[in-house]
Amino acid sequence: GEVEAIVHMGAVSSTTETDADLIAATNVRLPLALWEWCAREGVRFIYASSAATYGDGSQGFDDDPDPGSLARLRPLNPYGWSKQLFDRMVARRVAEGRPAPPQWAGLKFFNVYGPNEYHKGSMRSVALQAFEQIRERGAVTLFRSHHPDYVDGGQLRDFVWVGDCVEVVAWLLGHPGVSGLFNVGTGRARSFLDLAHAVFAALGREPRIEWVDTPAEIRERYQYFTEARMERLRAAGYDAPFTGLEEGVVAYVRDYLATDDPYR
Repeated sequence: GEVEAIVHMGAVSSTTETDADLIAATNVRLPLALWEWCAREGVRFIYASSAATYGDGSQGFDDDPDPGSLARLRPLNPYGWSKQLFDRMVARRVAEGRPAPPQWAGLKFFNVYGPNEYHKGSMRSVALQAFEQIRERGAVTLFRSHHPDYVDGGQLRDFVWVGDCVEVVAWLLGHPGVSGLFNVGTGRARSFLDLAHAVFAALGREPRIEWVDTPAEIRERYQYFTEARMERLRAAGYDAPFTGLEEGVVAYVRDYLATDDPYR
């Protein structure tokens, strides 16, 4: 049959990757080629952007697709830069009335966790890393805070269950009239300490936290707070609830990580 839509989630997703040529080829030129093909062939296009585009958060977390608003964002690493560059290319093309897919959506995923991420190495979610650390040595290692406004482990992230991300993509595929840039998070930031405690609770274990300094090479570029503004996706008509942290962690541990076969 005919291709109706492309959902493009592939990328060099490591926030510590420094090969700019590799990142540009994979995260910018490849999705741009897909965009142009979809525009030419009349195929819908949904792609993964990232909350890494927001940098240190000083410009807020508003998924405004206006080219001027996007230009103010300052990502902290090459990965975030590449996602930001592609978002800006898309926004500029749309603003100028150039050929575009009949539906397009860039999804700014926040801190996604959930099954089938086991191959991702250092980019595995903190939920999975915490589970593995507890299983191996009964403790979780977290970064100390180097920011006067945050206690150790009090660094905040918008942790979003992967099943909710899939639901957003499925909803967009079912609503071909909706296009735009959209944050995908819960809209509620939680601390790394909250996350670690949730994993311990899911395993029925008493919390044991070990602290290490944030590595010097990322300390100056470290995000202390991310929280998705979800008004734009809600205004587009998406009304499903997002899974709370404790509920999502219990589902992840009980239904996947603690089973004989976590790939389901």
